[in-house]
Amino acid sequence: MKILIVDDEPNIRDLMHRYLSLDGIDSDCAENGLSAQRMLSEVAYDACLVDLKMPGMDGLSLISWVRSEGFRMPIIMISAHGEISDAVSALKEGAQDYIVKPFDPEELVIRLKKLVEAQHLRNLVESETRNNSEEDKQIFVGESASIKRIKDVINKISDTNSTVLITGESGTGKEVVAREIHASSPVKEGPFVAINIGGVPENLLESELFGYEKGAFTGAVSRKTGMFELASGGTLFLDEIGDMPLSLQVKILRVLQDRKITRLGGTAAMPINARIIAATNKDLEQRVREGIFREDLFYRLNVVRIVIPPLRERREDIPLLAAGILKRFNRQMGHKVTGFSADALALLCSHEFYGNVRELENILERAVIFTSGDEIQSDDLDLRGSVSLHTLSKDEPKISDAEAKSLKDVEIDAIIRALHRWEGNRTRAAEELGISRRTLINKIAEYDLNL
Repeated sequence: MKILIVDDEPNIRDLMHRYLSLDGIDSDCAENGLSAQRMLSEVAYDACLVDLKMPGMDGLSLISWVRSEGFRMPIIMISAHGEISDAVSALKEGAQDYIVKPFDPEELVIRLKKLVEAQHLRNLVESETRNNSEEDKQIFVGESASIKRIKDVINKISDTNSTVLITGESGTGKEVVAREIHASSPVKEGPFVAINIGGVPENLLESELFGYEKGAFTGAVSRKTGMFELASGGTLFLDEIGDMPLSLQVKILRVLQDRKITRLGGTAAMPINARIIAATNKDLEQRVREGIFREDLFYRLNVVRIVIPPLRERREDIPLLAAGILKRFNRQMGHKVTGFSADALALLCSHEFYGNVRELENILERAVIFTSGDEIQSDDLDLRGSVSLHTLSKDEPKISDAEAKSLKDVEIDAIIRALHRWEGNRTRAAEELGISRRTLINKIAEYDLNL
Protein backbone atom coordinates (compact mmCIF):
# COMPACT_ATOMS: atom_id res chain seq x y z
CA MET A 1 0.00 0.00 0.00
CA LYS A 2 1.35 3.44 -0.93
CA ILE A 3 -0.20 6.66 0.43
CA LEU A 4 0.26 10.32 -0.48
CA ILE A 5 0.19 12.74 2.48
CA VAL A 6 -0.58 16.36 1.52
CA ASP A 7 -0.16 18.89 4.35
CA ASP A 8 1.66 22.21 4.66
CA GLU A 9 2.72 21.55 8.28
CA PRO A 10 6.03 19.61 8.40
CA ASN A 11 5.39 18.17 11.86
CA ILE A 12 2.00 16.77 10.79
CA ARG A 13 3.49 15.24 7.62
CA ASP A 14 6.31 13.69 9.59
CA LEU A 15 3.94 12.34 12.27
CA MET A 16 1.63 10.67 9.73
CA HIS A 17 4.57 9.32 7.71
CA ARG A 18 6.15 7.76 10.80
CA TYR A 19 2.91 6.30 12.12
CA LEU A 20 2.02 4.75 8.76
CA SER A 21 5.50 3.23 8.49
CA LEU A 22 5.02 1.57 11.90
CA ASP A 23 2.01 -0.17 10.35
CA GLY A 24 4.03 -1.26 7.31
CA ILE A 25 2.45 1.36 5.03
CA ASP A 26 4.68 3.23 2.57
CA SER A 27 3.99 6.92 2.07
CA ASP A 28 5.22 10.05 0.26
CA CYS A 29 4.72 13.63 1.41
CA ALA A 30 3.73 16.79 -0.47
CA GLU A 31 3.66 20.21 1.18
CA ASN A 32 0.95 21.72 -1.04
CA GLY A 33 -1.63 20.89 -3.68
CA LEU A 34 0.55 21.83 -6.65
CA SER A 35 3.31 19.52 -5.48
CA ALA A 36 0.71 16.80 -4.96
CA GLN A 37 -0.51 17.20 -8.56
CA ARG A 38 3.00 16.54 -9.85
CA MET A 39 3.45 13.47 -7.62
CA LEU A 40 0.05 12.02 -8.52
CA SER A 41 1.01 12.26 -12.19
CA GLU A 42 4.19 10.26 -11.56
CA VAL A 43 3.27 7.58 -9.03
CA ALA A 44 0.23 5.33 -8.62
CA TYR A 45 -1.04 5.82 -5.04
CA ASP A 46 -3.62 3.70 -3.22
CA ALA A 47 -5.05 6.63 -1.21
CA CYS A 48 -4.50 10.31 -0.31
CA LEU A 49 -4.59 12.15 3.02
CA VAL A 50 -5.29 15.81 2.17
CA ASP A 51 -5.20 18.87 4.44
CA LEU A 52 -8.00 21.37 3.95
CA LYS A 53 -6.16 24.71 4.34
CA MET A 54 -2.95 25.02 2.30
CA PRO A 55 -1.27 27.89 0.41
CA GLY A 56 -1.32 27.90 -3.37
CA MET A 57 -3.95 25.20 -3.87
CA ASP A 58 -6.19 24.21 -0.98
CA GLY A 59 -7.48 20.72 -0.24
CA LEU A 60 -10.90 21.16 -1.86
CA SER A 61 -9.32 22.35 -5.12
CA LEU A 62 -6.90 19.42 -5.09
CA ILE A 63 -9.72 16.92 -4.55
CA SER A 64 -11.71 18.51 -7.36
CA TRP A 65 -8.69 18.20 -9.68
CA VAL A 66 -8.07 14.58 -8.67
CA ARG A 67 -11.64 13.59 -9.50
CA SER A 68 -11.79 15.64 -12.70
CA GLU A 69 -8.69 13.82 -13.95
CA GLY A 70 -10.28 10.48 -13.17
CA PHE A 71 -8.02 9.21 -10.36
CA ARG A 72 -9.93 6.53 -8.47
CA MET A 73 -8.03 6.31 -5.18
CA PRO A 74 -9.93 7.09 -1.94
CA ILE A 75 -9.28 10.44 -0.22
CA ILE A 76 -9.51 11.42 3.45
CA MET A 77 -9.78 15.16 4.11
CA ILE A 78 -7.98 16.40 7.25
CA SER A 79 -8.72 19.78 8.83
CA ALA A 80 -8.06 21.74 12.02
CA HIS A 81 -11.47 23.33 11.60
CA GLY A 82 -14.37 21.10 12.57
CA GLU A 83 -16.94 22.90 10.46
CA ILE A 84 -19.81 20.79 9.11
CA SER A 85 -19.76 22.85 5.91
CA ASP A 86 -16.13 21.86 5.30
CA ALA A 87 -16.97 18.18 5.65
CA VAL A 88 -19.95 18.50 3.30
CA SER A 89 -17.86 20.36 0.71
CA ALA A 90 -15.08 17.76 0.89
CA LEU A 91 -17.51 14.89 0.39
CA LYS A 92 -19.20 16.68 -2.51
CA GLU A 93 -15.86 17.17 -4.25
CA GLY A 94 -15.09 13.46 -3.98
CA ALA A 95 -13.51 12.74 -0.59
CA GLN A 96 -14.62 9.49 1.06
CA ASP A 97 -13.98 10.51 4.67
CA TYR A 98 -13.26 13.54 6.88
CA ILE A 99 -11.21 13.74 10.06
CA VAL A 100 -10.52 16.70 12.41
CA LYS A 101 -7.17 17.67 13.97
CA PRO A 102 -5.98 16.70 16.50
CA PHE A 103 -6.80 13.12 15.51
CA ASP A 104 -6.01 9.67 16.83
CA PRO A 105 -3.38 8.19 14.44
CA GLU A 106 -4.66 4.66 15.12
CA GLU A 107 -8.20 5.66 14.10
CA LEU A 108 -6.81 7.30 10.94
CA VAL A 109 -5.02 4.09 9.93
CA ILE A 110 -8.15 2.02 10.55
CA ARG A 111 -10.27 4.31 8.37
CA LEU A 112 -7.57 4.41 5.70
CA LYS A 113 -7.29 0.63 5.48
CA LYS A 114 -11.08 0.23 5.25
CA LEU A 115 -11.29 2.70 2.35
CA VAL A 116 -8.38 1.13 0.45
CA GLU A 117 -9.84 -2.35 0.95
CA ALA A 118 -13.27 -1.15 -0.26
CA GLN A 119 -11.70 0.32 -3.41
CA HIS A 120 -9.72 -2.87 -3.91
CA LEU A 121 -12.93 -4.93 -3.77
CA ARG A 122 -14.65 -2.62 -6.25
CA ASN A 123 -11.73 -3.07 -8.66
CA LEU A 124 -11.90 -6.84 -8.26
CA VAL A 125 -15.65 -6.94 -8.90
CA GLU A 126 -15.34 -4.74 -11.97
CA SER A 127 -12.42 -6.75 -13.34
CA GLU A 128 -14.26 -10.06 -12.87
CA THR A 129 -17.34 -8.57 -14.54
CA ARG A 130 -15.28 -7.68 -17.61
CA ASN A 131 -13.47 -11.03 -17.70
CA ASN A 132 -15.69 -13.38 -19.67
CA SER A 133 -13.25 -16.25 -20.25
CA GLU A 134 -14.06 -19.69 -18.89
CA GLU A 135 -10.43 -20.74 -19.12
CA ASP A 136 -9.79 -18.98 -15.80
CA LYS A 137 -11.70 -21.78 -14.06
CA GLN A 138 -8.96 -24.28 -14.89
CA ILE A 139 -6.14 -25.21 -12.56
CA PHE A 140 -2.56 -25.39 -13.81
CA VAL A 141 -1.63 -29.06 -13.45
CA GLY A 142 0.90 -31.43 -14.96
CA GLU A 143 3.87 -33.57 -14.02
CA SER A 144 5.64 -33.79 -17.37
CA ALA A 145 9.18 -32.46 -17.63
CA SER A 146 8.03 -29.47 -19.72
CA ILE A 147 5.36 -28.45 -17.20
CA LYS A 148 7.81 -28.83 -14.32
CA ARG A 149 10.16 -26.45 -16.15
CA ILE A 150 7.34 -23.92 -16.54
CA LYS A 151 6.50 -24.20 -12.84
CA ASP A 152 10.17 -23.64 -12.04
CA VAL A 153 10.20 -20.45 -14.14
CA ILE A 154 7.03 -19.22 -12.40
CA ASN A 155 8.65 -19.88 -9.04
CA LYS A 156 11.79 -17.95 -10.04
CA ILE A 157 9.82 -14.86 -11.13
CA SER A 158 7.34 -15.03 -8.24
CA ASP A 159 8.93 -12.10 -6.36
CA THR A 160 9.44 -9.92 -9.44
CA ASN A 161 7.20 -7.70 -11.53
CA SER A 162 8.83 -8.56 -14.87
CA THR A 163 6.83 -8.58 -18.11
CA VAL A 164 6.12 -12.12 -19.32
CA LEU A 165 5.42 -13.42 -22.84
CA ILE A 166 3.59 -16.77 -23.06
CA THR A 167 3.53 -18.61 -26.38
CA GLY A 168 1.87 -21.82 -27.45
CA GLU A 169 -0.78 -23.30 -29.71
CA SER A 170 -4.43 -22.36 -29.28
CA GLY A 171 -6.02 -24.20 -26.40
CA THR A 172 -2.82 -25.04 -24.51
CA GLY A 173 -3.85 -22.98 -21.47
CA LYS A 174 -1.95 -19.71 -21.82
CA GLU A 175 -4.42 -17.83 -19.62
CA VAL A 176 -4.20 -20.58 -17.01
CA VAL A 177 -0.43 -20.05 -16.85
CA ALA A 178 -0.93 -16.27 -16.71
CA ARG A 179 -3.25 -16.66 -13.73
CA GLU A 180 -0.73 -18.96 -12.06
CA ILE A 181 1.93 -16.26 -12.48
CA HIS A 182 -0.45 -13.67 -11.03
CA ALA A 183 -1.35 -15.90 -8.07
CA SER A 184 2.31 -16.31 -7.12
CA SER A 185 3.34 -12.69 -7.73
CA PRO A 186 3.68 -9.68 -5.39
CA VAL A 187 0.40 -8.30 -6.84
CA LYS A 188 -1.63 -11.46 -6.24
CA GLU A 189 -4.11 -9.58 -4.05
CA GLY A 190 -4.86 -7.18 -6.90
CA PRO A 191 -7.20 -7.71 -9.85
CA PHE A 192 -6.44 -9.97 -12.81
CA VAL A 193 -7.78 -8.24 -15.90
CA ALA A 194 -7.80 -10.15 -19.19
CA ILE A 195 -8.53 -8.92 -22.69
CA ASN A 196 -8.44 -10.90 -25.93
CA ILE A 197 -6.90 -8.55 -28.47
CA GLY A 198 -8.23 -10.56 -31.40
CA GLY A 199 -11.75 -10.58 -29.98
CA VAL A 200 -12.21 -6.79 -29.85
CA PRO A 201 -12.89 -4.77 -33.02
CA GLU A 202 -9.93 -2.57 -33.94
CA ASN A 203 -11.94 0.65 -33.62
CA LEU A 204 -12.90 -0.24 -30.02
CA LEU A 205 -9.62 -1.75 -28.84
CA GLU A 206 -7.90 1.50 -27.89
CA SER A 207 -10.82 2.71 -25.78
CA GLU A 208 -11.05 -0.69 -24.04
CA LEU A 209 -7.36 -0.57 -23.12
CA PHE A 210 -6.95 3.11 -22.27
CA GLY A 211 -10.49 4.23 -21.42
CA TYR A 212 -11.96 7.56 -22.51
CA GLU A 213 -13.26 10.86 -21.24
CA LYS A 214 -16.81 12.09 -21.57
CA GLY A 215 -17.29 13.62 -25.02
CA ALA A 216 -14.13 12.02 -26.46
CA PHE A 217 -16.20 10.77 -29.39
CA THR A 218 -19.85 10.38 -30.40
CA GLY A 219 -21.52 8.14 -27.85
CA ALA A 220 -19.03 8.81 -25.03
CA VAL A 221 -21.66 10.06 -22.60
CA SER A 222 -19.54 9.41 -19.51
CA ARG A 223 -15.97 8.62 -18.51
CA LYS A 224 -14.89 4.99 -18.88
CA THR A 225 -12.01 3.33 -17.06
CA GLY A 226 -9.68 1.37 -19.35
CA MET A 227 -8.14 -2.04 -18.76
CA PHE A 228 -4.68 -0.66 -17.93
CA GLU A 229 -6.12 1.54 -15.20
CA LEU A 230 -8.50 -1.13 -13.94
CA ALA A 231 -5.60 -3.56 -13.53
CA SER A 232 -3.59 -1.10 -11.43
CA GLY A 233 -2.23 -2.95 -8.41
CA GLY A 234 -2.69 -6.27 -10.20
CA THR A 235 -2.05 -7.92 -13.56
CA LEU A 236 -3.16 -7.08 -17.10
CA PHE A 237 -3.23 -10.10 -19.42
CA LEU A 238 -3.03 -9.19 -23.12
CA ASP A 239 -4.12 -12.37 -24.87
CA GLU A 240 -3.35 -12.86 -28.58
CA ILE A 241 -0.97 -9.88 -28.61
CA GLY A 242 0.15 -10.99 -32.08
CA ASP A 243 -3.17 -9.74 -33.47
CA MET A 244 -2.65 -6.17 -32.23
CA PRO A 245 -2.86 -3.58 -35.06
CA LEU A 246 0.41 -1.80 -35.91
CA SER A 247 -1.24 1.57 -35.20
CA LEU A 248 -1.80 0.58 -31.58
CA GLN A 249 1.50 -1.23 -31.04
CA VAL A 250 3.42 2.03 -30.70
CA LYS A 251 1.06 3.18 -27.94
CA ILE A 252 1.46 -0.09 -26.05
CA LEU A 253 5.24 0.30 -26.39
CA ARG A 254 5.01 3.78 -24.85
CA VAL A 255 3.01 2.42 -21.92
CA LEU A 256 5.60 -0.29 -21.28
CA GLN A 257 8.38 2.32 -21.40
CA ASP A 258 6.78 5.12 -19.37
CA ARG A 259 4.31 3.15 -17.23
CA LYS A 260 1.71 5.85 -17.93
CA ILE A 261 -1.51 6.05 -19.94
CA THR A 262 -3.68 8.83 -21.31
CA ARG A 263 -7.39 8.25 -21.82
CA LEU A 264 -8.94 8.98 -25.21
CA GLY A 265 -9.96 12.62 -25.17
CA GLY A 266 -7.85 13.26 -22.07
CA THR A 267 -4.72 15.34 -21.55
CA ALA A 268 -3.29 14.11 -18.24
CA ALA A 269 -0.92 11.13 -18.22
CA MET A 270 -1.85 8.74 -15.43
CA PRO A 271 0.70 6.39 -13.82
CA ILE A 272 -0.13 2.68 -13.72
CA ASN A 273 1.42 -0.11 -11.67
CA ALA A 274 -0.07 -3.16 -13.36
CA ARG A 275 2.08 -6.15 -14.25
CA ILE A 276 1.87 -6.97 -17.96
CA ILE A 277 1.59 -10.54 -19.22
CA ALA A 278 1.12 -11.10 -22.95
CA ALA A 279 0.31 -14.28 -24.85
CA THR A 280 0.05 -15.39 -28.45
CA ASN A 281 -0.29 -18.48 -30.63
CA LYS A 282 1.48 -16.65 -33.46
CA ASP A 283 5.18 -16.79 -34.33
CA LEU A 284 6.09 -13.26 -33.24
CA GLU A 285 9.65 -13.51 -34.57
CA GLN A 286 8.24 -14.31 -38.03
CA ARG A 287 5.72 -11.46 -37.76
CA VAL A 288 8.58 -9.10 -36.89
CA ARG A 289 10.45 -10.26 -40.02
CA GLU A 290 7.29 -9.68 -42.07
CA GLY A 291 6.98 -6.14 -40.71
CA ILE A 292 3.56 -6.66 -39.07
CA PHE A 293 4.83 -6.62 -35.48
CA ARG A 294 7.19 -4.01 -34.07
CA GLU A 295 10.62 -5.34 -33.14
CA ASP A 296 11.02 -2.89 -30.23
CA LEU A 297 7.65 -3.97 -28.79
CA PHE A 298 8.61 -7.62 -29.15
CA TYR A 299 11.75 -7.08 -27.08
CA ARG A 300 9.80 -5.12 -24.45
CA LEU A 301 7.36 -8.01 -24.09
CA ASN A 302 9.91 -10.81 -24.33
CA VAL A 303 11.59 -10.22 -20.95
CA VAL A 304 10.61 -13.64 -19.57
CA ARG A 305 9.49 -16.20 -22.16
CA ILE A 306 7.32 -19.21 -21.33
CA VAL A 307 6.60 -21.71 -24.12
CA ILE A 308 3.72 -24.12 -23.47
CA PRO A 309 4.09 -27.35 -25.47
CA PRO A 310 1.03 -28.87 -27.16
CA LEU A 311 -0.82 -31.60 -25.27
CA ARG A 312 0.27 -34.30 -27.72
CA GLU A 313 3.87 -33.67 -26.63
CA ARG A 314 3.09 -34.18 -22.93
CA ARG A 315 0.70 -37.11 -22.93
CA GLU A 316 1.60 -38.09 -19.37
CA ASP A 317 -0.31 -34.97 -18.22
CA ILE A 318 -3.58 -36.13 -19.82
CA PRO A 319 -4.76 -38.29 -16.86
CA LEU A 320 -4.19 -35.42 -14.40
CA LEU A 321 -5.88 -32.89 -16.67
CA ALA A 322 -8.79 -35.25 -17.37
CA ALA A 323 -9.32 -35.87 -13.64
CA GLY A 324 -9.41 -32.14 -12.88
CA ILE A 325 -11.76 -31.37 -15.76
CA LEU A 326 -14.05 -34.26 -14.77
CA LYS A 327 -14.23 -32.96 -11.21
CA ARG A 328 -15.16 -29.49 -12.46
CA PHE A 329 -17.90 -30.79 -14.78
CA ASN A 330 -19.30 -32.98 -12.01
CA ARG A 331 -19.61 -29.91 -9.82
CA GLN A 332 -21.11 -27.75 -12.57
CA MET A 333 -23.62 -30.35 -13.80
CA GLY A 334 -24.42 -32.06 -10.51
CA HIS A 335 -23.17 -35.43 -11.80
CA LYS A 336 -21.17 -38.07 -9.89
CA VAL A 337 -18.97 -39.68 -12.51
CA THR A 338 -16.16 -41.32 -10.54
CA GLY A 339 -13.51 -41.66 -13.25
CA PHE A 340 -12.49 -43.41 -16.45
CA SER A 341 -12.24 -47.02 -17.50
CA ALA A 342 -8.76 -48.25 -18.42
CA ASP A 343 -9.72 -48.38 -22.12
CA ALA A 344 -11.15 -44.85 -22.04
CA LEU A 345 -8.04 -43.43 -20.40
CA ALA A 346 -5.78 -45.26 -22.84
CA LEU A 347 -7.83 -43.91 -25.74
CA LEU A 348 -7.48 -40.36 -24.43
CA CYS A 349 -3.73 -40.77 -23.94
CA SER A 350 -3.28 -41.98 -27.52
CA HIS A 351 -5.35 -39.17 -29.07
CA GLU A 352 -3.48 -36.39 -30.91
CA PHE A 353 -5.44 -33.44 -29.43
CA TYR A 354 -4.71 -30.85 -32.08
CA GLY A 355 -7.12 -28.63 -30.13
CA ASN A 356 -5.07 -29.23 -26.98
CA VAL A 357 -6.63 -28.81 -23.52
CA ARG A 358 -9.65 -27.03 -24.96
CA GLU A 359 -10.43 -30.06 -27.13
CA LEU A 360 -9.99 -32.37 -24.13
CA GLU A 361 -12.52 -30.24 -22.25
CA ASN A 362 -15.07 -30.45 -25.06
CA ILE A 363 -14.69 -34.23 -25.35
CA LEU A 364 -15.10 -34.75 -21.60
CA GLU A 365 -18.05 -32.37 -21.32
CA ARG A 366 -19.94 -34.45 -23.87
CA ALA A 367 -18.86 -37.69 -22.18
CA VAL A 368 -20.12 -36.53 -18.77
CA ILE A 369 -23.47 -35.60 -20.31
CA PHE A 370 -24.02 -38.87 -22.17
CA THR A 371 -22.37 -41.51 -19.99
CA SER A 372 -24.88 -43.83 -18.32
CA GLY A 373 -22.54 -45.38 -15.75
CA ASP A 374 -20.31 -44.35 -12.90
CA GLU A 375 -17.26 -44.38 -15.14
CA ILE A 376 -16.63 -42.88 -18.56
CA GLN A 377 -16.15 -45.71 -21.07
CA SER A 378 -14.31 -45.56 -24.36
CA ASP A 379 -17.68 -45.61 -26.18
CA ASP A 380 -18.59 -42.36 -24.38
CA LEU A 381 -15.66 -40.53 -25.96
CA ASP A 382 -16.34 -38.84 -29.27
CA LEU A 383 -12.88 -38.26 -30.71
CA ARG A 384 -14.06 -37.32 -34.18
CA GLY A 385 -13.33 -33.86 -35.52
CA SER A 386 -9.76 -33.32 -34.37
CA VAL A 387 -8.21 -34.95 -37.44
CA SER A 388 -10.49 -33.00 -39.76
CA LEU A 389 -9.26 -29.79 -38.16
CA HIS A 390 -5.62 -30.80 -38.50
CA THR A 391 -3.90 -29.80 -41.72
CA LEU A 392 -1.85 -32.72 -42.95
CA SER A 393 1.72 -31.92 -43.92
CA LYS A 394 2.90 -32.50 -47.49
CA ASP A 395 4.85 -35.61 -46.57
CA GLU A 396 1.96 -37.07 -44.55
CA PRO A 397 -0.21 -39.13 -46.92
CA LYS A 398 -3.95 -39.27 -46.49
CA ILE A 399 -5.43 -42.71 -45.99
CA SER A 400 -8.75 -44.08 -47.09
CA ASP A 401 -11.18 -45.86 -44.80
CA ALA A 402 -10.05 -49.19 -46.30
CA GLU A 403 -6.48 -48.40 -45.29
CA ALA A 404 -7.36 -47.25 -41.77
CA LYS A 405 -5.60 -49.17 -39.03
CA SER A 406 -6.86 -50.34 -35.67
CA LEU A 407 -5.68 -48.61 -32.51
CA LYS A 408 -3.55 -51.69 -31.74
CA ASP A 409 -1.82 -51.52 -35.14
CA VAL A 410 -1.16 -47.80 -34.69
CA GLU A 411 0.42 -48.45 -31.28
CA ILE A 412 2.58 -51.29 -32.63
CA ASP A 413 3.82 -49.19 -35.55
CA ALA A 414 4.60 -46.25 -33.26
CA ILE A 415 6.53 -48.46 -30.83
CA ILE A 416 8.55 -50.12 -33.59
CA ARG A 417 9.43 -46.81 -35.26
CA ALA A 418 10.44 -45.21 -31.95
CA LEU A 419 12.66 -48.16 -30.99
CA HIS A 420 14.29 -48.18 -34.41
CA ARG A 421 14.95 -44.43 -34.22
CA TRP A 422 16.65 -44.87 -30.85
CA GLU A 423 18.43 -48.10 -31.78
CA GLY A 424 16.52 -50.13 -29.21
CA ASN A 425 16.97 -47.65 -26.31
CA ARG A 426 13.69 -48.15 -24.47
CA THR A 427 14.09 -45.13 -22.19
CA ARG A 428 14.52 -42.72 -25.12
CA ALA A 429 11.77 -44.42 -27.12
CA ALA A 430 9.37 -44.14 -24.16
CA GLU A 431 10.16 -40.42 -23.80
CA GLU A 432 9.39 -39.87 -27.49
CA LEU A 433 6.10 -41.76 -27.17
CA GLY A 434 5.12 -39.80 -24.07
CA ILE A 435 4.82 -42.90 -21.86
CA SER A 436 6.85 -44.36 -19.02
CA ARG A 437 9.56 -46.94 -19.65
CA ARG A 438 7.54 -49.52 -17.67
CA THR A 439 4.48 -48.92 -19.87
CA LEU A 440 6.61 -49.40 -23.00
CA ILE A 441 8.01 -52.69 -21.68
CA ASN A 442 4.46 -53.87 -20.86
CA LYS A 443 3.28 -52.93 -24.37
CA ILE A 444 6.18 -54.85 -25.96
CA ALA A 445 5.22 -57.92 -23.93
CA GLU A 446 1.48 -57.45 -24.60
CA TYR A 447 1.97 -57.30 -28.36
CA ASP A 448 4.70 -59.99 -28.29
CA LEU A 449 7.10 -57.79 -30.23
CA ASN A 450 10.38 -59.52 -31.02
CA LEU A 451 12.74 -56.52 -31.10
